[in-house]
Amino acid sequence: MFALTSRDLHEALDALRTIGEGCTAPGNFARCGVASLSRLIGSELTTLSVCDLDSNHRSVVSDAPGAISPREIEVFDRYFHAHPLVRAHGRKPGALTKRISDLVSTDAFQQTPLYNDYYRRIGIRHAMAMPIHVDQRMLVSFVFNRAGSAFGDRELQLAEAVRPHLANLYRLGGAAAKAAGAPLTAREREVLEWVAAGKTNRDIASILGARPRTIEKHLERIYEKLGVETRTAAVRRLYLA
Repeated sequence: MFALTSRDLHEALDALRTIGEGCTAPGNFARCGVASLSRLIGSELTTLSVCDLDSNHRSVVSDAPGAISPREIEVFDRYFHAHPLVRAHGRKPGALTKRISDLVSTDAFQQTPLYNDYYRRIGIRHAMAMPIHVDQRMLVSFVFNRAGSAFGDRELQLAEAVRPHLANLYRLGGAAAKAAGAPLTAREREVLEWVAAGKTNRDIASILGARPRTIEKHLERIYEKLGVETRTAAVRRLYLA
């Protein structure tokens, strides 16, 4: 096992301190997390990925807004349960940080439809996921991506060093968000996840077989429950709920 140096541990503590201090406002966990962890791990694209294991849908907060389009999220969802990291982490509390290369050879992975239709399209060759919340329905992970060199053992151990502390911050933030108002219903959460994927009210109505006015009413209730006034603020709160 790779042994982290004192400098590595100081850098990990600095990242945790920055993320913890940034959690003072709703939604900042995701934003501060992807920014700080990108520097710690040396990731070219870092996301907080929230996977609904029942609906096979992923919502994403990125350190490079717009790097993953709604269309590309739809492509990811198409191969949701074929993804090696989803299969390794989904519905498995206590899951540890993994690289795709820990689960399947790079050559074999690059022959898959998932790689060619999604990763090749966004210019990524290597990925590593750090799960911070796993239950029977949700998988929440920080995901690190690079086009260049593969993630090494040092980066894997750095991720593992901070993972349990980030899991605690996520749980604490979720408890605070839930204390602020009534919990979202399954349909309200589904609507908000489609909003996070960049869909308009009309798009969501078409996907869910509802009227646009019905989606508007769902959003009004969501705003009230989360104590926010805009779609952007509601999406940010989603990642703390």
